[in-house]
Amino acid sequence: MPVIPPVGPRVFEGGVVSSSVLGSAGEMAGVFAYQSSEVDWCEDNYQHYDTVAEFYNTVSNVSFFIFSPIMMYLLHPYARERTRAVHLVWLMMMVVGVFSAYYHMTLSYMGQMLDELSILWVLAIGYTLWFPRRLFPAFIRSRSQFACLMFLAATISTLSSFAKPTINAYALNCVSLHILYILQLELRSCSDPRIHRLALVTVAWWALAISCWLSDRLLCSFWKRIHFCYLHSFWHVLISVASAHGCALFAYFDAQSEIPEAKPELRYWPENRWNLGMPYLSVREGSTQRKQC
Repeated sequence: MPVIPPVGPRVFEGGVVSSSVLGSAGEMAGVFAYQSSEVDWCEDNYQHYDTVAEFYNTVSNVSFFIFSPIMMYLLHPYARERTRAVHLVWLMMMVVGVFSAYYHMTLSYMGQMLDELSILWVLAIGYTLWFPRRLFPAFIRSRSQFACLMFLAATISTLSSFAKPTINAYALNCVSLHILYILQLELRSCSDPRIHRLALVTVAWWALAISCWLSDRLLCSFWKRIHFCYLHSFWHVLISVASAHGCALFAYFDAQSEIPEAKPELRYWPENRWNLGMPYLSVREGSTQRKQC
């Protein structure tokens, strides 16, 4: 395992560096140090490489770089009709993949914070784009105002996340409960059986993913006894799939509300006839009448 040498007094031409400067340098080095995070996952550390703490938890982040470009391509017609900001979700998902890989490679405090904060901002962008207009707070008059509110909330959450980093991941997962509540409200006004099926599949993928996350976190001793400590790596793959399904689902609700003239239709790639593969929206391009955000 790489070892960061201790920061001690160093003499330069001008003399000895002051203790305050050394303290600041030591603290900065500490947040990047291997295993400086308070959270350590179930996978055994340094089993394959001396420089990679959790090998499978690191390489499983490749799923973010597989599904994100695919969904960016599939949802491009919808983004062109609605807003190109939709692509920000998938760009940020790839940023999540980068920071998550760095975190699990080093188990550093900085890696943990970058991983969790990138997820926070993905959620903020998703809420900004797809939160139903009819559910806006009474003092919000437009989606641009709602975007400002979400930016403020995400900024405050970013700053407060440094207070107790060990609970950040639990707090982020609790946001899923609110998303499920919004989904239930949207489904009440939708009679399309294909959309209800997609919602069911999305929730199933999410439930499987969160089960792996919680099991790895809370039942690690059991998994170690049977030598199967890889559930967090499964989480990375499953949450990527769940996110792709969920984004397509909420994009459909948004399109029905904001650009109904585009006649959004749920389709699947590569096999639409059997509803197999990645869900996306087919829209009628070149619509002239559009609602403004």
